[in-house]
Amino acid sequence: MTRKAAIIGGGVIGGGWAARFLLNGWDVGVFDPDPQAERKIAAVLANARLALPALSDVPMPPEGKLTFHGTIGEAVDGADYVQESVSERIDLKHKVYAQLQQSNPDVLIGSSTSGFKASDLQKSAVSPENIIVAHPFNPVYLLPLSEISGSPANPPEVVERTVQIMKDVGMFPLVVRHEIDAFIGNRFLEAVWREALWMLKDGVATTTEIDEAIRMGFGLRWGQMGLFETYRIAGGEAGMRHFMAQFGPTLKWPWSKLTDVPDFNEELVDLVAGQSDAQSGMYGIRELERIRDQNLVGFLRSLKERNWGAGKVLRAHDEARAAAFNAAMASGIDTGAKAAPLVMWQGQVLPGWIDYNGHMTESRYLFACSETVDNFLRLIGAGMDYVAAGHSFYTAETHIRHLGEAKLGDQLRGEVQIIWADEKRFRSFVRILKGDACVATVEQLCLHVDMGAGKSVSAAPEVWRNLKAVADAHSGLPLPEGAGRAVGQKKD
Repeated sequence: MTRKAAIIGGGVIGGGWAARFLLNGWDVGVFDPDPQAERKIAAVLANARLALPALSDVPMPPEGKLTFHGTIGEAVDGADYVQESVSERIDLKHKVYAQLQQSNPDVLIGSSTSGFKASDLQKSAVSPENIIVAHPFNPVYLLPLSEISGSPANPPEVVERTVQIMKDVGMFPLVVRHEIDAFIGNRFLEAVWREALWMLKDGVATTTEIDEAIRMGFGLRWGQMGLFETYRIAGGEAGMRHFMAQFGPTLKWPWSKLTDVPDFNEELVDLVAGQSDAQSGMYGIRELERIRDQNLVGFLRSLKERNWGAGKVLRAHDEARAAAFNAAMASGIDTGAKAAPLVMWQGQVLPGWIDYNGHMTESRYLFACSETVDNFLRLIGAGMDYVAAGHSFYTAETHIRHLGEAKLGDQLRGEVQIIWADEKRFRSFVRILKGDACVATVEQLCLHVDMGAGKSVSAAPEVWRNLKAVADAHSGLPLPEGAGRAVGQKKD
């Protein structure tokens, strides 16, 4: 059954939340009195559709249904969860919570607030226990962190439910131990922001130079190791204790002005805004967002390959979705209901997949086929555990046909049809599709092998049983167009 999230406030953060839930298969109801809300969320969603699927190596769920509503009551009707992302005015938030709890008394409400404590948000609420902080970082649809901060009014089960919802949409819920203004991330950012403003005001550095210091140096370390793990390495073989002994005395040196704040006036605003315009004004905001997203996708995928940092969250989310997907497919095999090619892979054409002609390179078509067949092998019980036990299917022959073009950002899917099979072999026909158009086909002959003996043998009974069930279901399908063609053979 499809779950529903209500998004109250459709700005940058609310739009990001809408995209995060939608692309993870939730229905989303939005309320925002801004007449431009639909246009703004559509722009955020367009960027998210390009970026978020590029992080996944398993099929994304069917996208949820997006609706816009004229009242809070309509938006929250039937919702399993609410994400409030209105302006940082406590009186406005209290008004919103009152309407939400009047319309849907038991609904769980997470706030995107950047600084208010849960106890502040809960004041005068009918059901304070159902209001909690779930603070994200922009772009919400890509960055996994969600700071979960409750108060004594929130029972453990509310915190646990919030944590699980965040995990369900691929986020990393970090539960804050004690209530504190601005939580963990924003307090850290505030310290950096204050020092940056002082350096600007004192003429020490420009906005460009400050950003270069971050992105060319320590920002790269922070993105994959954070603060303390980075400094542990800086201590050399003696670790953190040596680092503290070496650099601890600098805490008393006048390196920063963190205890002081520059006057916030028009002069400071003009200084910051003017330098920022000179630095990045040649790009529109949406263009900057796309550049940011592409950079983040590359960085996050690199972390994912190493199962490290934020990449570990992405891999775990993939594994959870893959397990659900494979269970659903296995159910289809058991019931004999899959008398059709099986969709076994979905993916997006990434920047590294493009050749000098601007098209997806040949090796990536083979990669898409390999992912499709590998998922099928996992489905029939011949996954990595089976390989570790000493048996596998080896590709003996491959024939690929290029029938169309795939370009950057295109959404592709791979479906497999089993033409025939016996205990030692199967012949598969994979279609790589872009929408309804077939851009490539890959025909393969795979042999079942005893890896230790180095020879073809019969598959394990349970693997052969599952493979035969699919082969039998596909036996009544027409032979795929192009199956058995020789290289260079003319069309009929």
